[in-house]
Amino acid sequence: MHGSAARPGEIPDSKRQMIVRRAREHFVSEGYAATRMEPIAREAGVSTATLYTLFTGKAALFAAVIDDAAEEFARQMAGVRAIEGDARSTLTSFAEAYAGFMGDPFVRSIFRLVMAERPRFQAVASRFFEKGRDEFGATLIGIIVRLSKSGELGPVERPSWAAGHLMGMVEHPVFFVPLVTGDEVRVRRTNAEVVAEAVETFLARYGV
Repeated sequence: MHGSAARPGEIPDSKRQMIVRRAREHFVSEGYAATRMEPIAREAGVSTATLYTLFTGKAALFAAVIDDAAEEFARQMAGVRAIEGDARSTLTSFAEAYAGFMGDPFVRSIFRLVMAERPRFQAVASRFFEKGRDEFGATLIGIIVRLSKSGELGPVERPSWAAGHLMGMVEHPVFFVPLVTGDEVRVRRTNAEVVAEAVETFLARYGV
């Protein structure tokens, strides 16, 4: 019923989405413990009673925020699956999209939030990380298998390992360094330089 008109007495999906987006801003900026339901309801233009009709409590709202973020991340990667071309251009296009995504400060803020609350929300955190792994990893594995079959890459015995090699070379400088340093330490290389070096190293190992 996404995007459809609500029946009398029902709460429109657009209103639910507004609540989730406002809640995300609060969870990211204030953390789980300090976030309160009343300001979220007020900013979303609904009563607190309506908020609790949709979400039984703060834990349910937090789970909805993280699931919504995971869906948004998946949509950002949807276009990467359609990449066509030779090995260098295809892998570069994927790596550029991945670096842009992993280098986004908002993405890091969501990961920090999930990591901070993982002990309390194990199932929610696991879904979030598994969806990210499947969206990114499965996409790249598919690209590697296709390039290997077409002769653009040499035989790749373990495509999942090869995908991990390329993603790891991108992740470390554009995601993990800023993640653990709170964005205070900036990698000197640009995303384009990181991607070029990663693809070159990957092709040296797996290219023909």
